[in-house]
Amino acid sequence: MTTLAAIAERAAAERLAVFGAFHPADGDELEGAETLILFGPAEPGFWGHLTSQPEWRDGAPDPIDRWSARVLGNFAQRLGGRAIFPSEGPPYPPFFRWALRTGRAWPSPVQLLVHDTAGLMVSYRGAIALPQRLALPDAPAASPCADCTAQPCRTACPAAALTPQHYDLPVCHAFLDTREGQDCLSRGCGVRRACPVSRAYGRLAEQSAYHMRRFHP
Repeated sequence: MTTLAAIAERAAAERLAVFGAFHPADGDELEGAETLILFGPAEPGFWGHLTSQPEWRDGAPDPIDRWSARVLGNFAQRLGGRAIFPSEGPPYPPFFRWALRTGRAWPSPVQLLVHDTAGLMVSYRGAIALPQRLALPDAPAASPCADCTAQPCRTACPAAALTPQHYDLPVCHAFLDTREGQDCLSRGCGVRRACPVSRAYGRLAEQSAYHMRRFHP
């Protein structure tokens, strides 16, 4: 019998981690699925593994999405399920809502998702919908933000573009064009890095820099 622990062990070989799972209900847009499993990068080690893959080396566009499609697509086929990806659309699958349904991700004080192990560095490479109902572990009782008395994310943005009140995208992009903004471009968003859970996650600066270049070419 397939178990979530066995799936997590197999995913670890590709430096992916189970970032949560839940049993779909009406309104989850997952007809025919009894279990949905969300996957994200297993850190440390994900970036080194990814950049050694053929999709990274062939020079074609979107290497991370193509790698995710191959790995999770093959994995889903072996499990008798179907793979779903954040980039599919429009309309796009509701990964934000699905993440909340797992009980392992929550809205943070700065509106971004915060995850119990990845913090504000959380990202989802894809999901697998299974026709069978797997036994799932209990979710954490509360968000890590509940015990974070300092909540440095609230004031970490040097441009005050990302705060508990708003995310001013034009201000963010304008700041990244300045000399002071090079720190965020080369090391990743200062707000995400300020999260204590993020700091323990082990994501490499070069990985964050890659995503920042995609966000702000």
